[in-house]
Amino acid sequence: MTQTLQENGIRWLEQAGVRPTRQRVTLASLLVGDGQHRHVTAESLFEAAKGQGDAVSLATVYNTLRAFCGAGLLQEVTVDGSKSYFDTNTHEHPHFYWEDDSKLTDAPADQLVISGLPDAPAGAEIASVDVVIRLRRKGAAG
Repeated sequence: MTQTLQENGIRWLEQAGVRPTRQRVTLASLLVGDGQHRHVTAESLFEAAKGQGDAVSLATVYNTLRAFCGAGLLQEVTVDGSKSYFDTNTHEHPHFYWEDDSKLTDAPADQLVISGLPDAPAGAEIASVDVVIRLRRKGAAG
């Protein structure tokens, strides 16, 4: 891993007040080191770290991703109530979920129009609206 990727990862952590331990820097560098937004699962991030020779357990990856979410560095997007993706773009925006290959990508927020939300039950308020648009390639069985 290059020093620039690590420096970007450290900067990202420090801006959120997260202590840059070796394992956090490793994962942060994979997440934001190149300045690109990405959607990862704990398993895909674990494999990426392992692929470059970094010793990080899957449990550590899960715990670190949860800590990054708690610090506001990541947004968790749940698909099917069980599969969690972690998004480095923390601004509210819709997503496409590609069923054929279980990938999550950003959908164009400027094309989404939501109107007529139901009233929240008594004593509650709407905190946010999550939009995941499920896609499959044409001709794929479903």
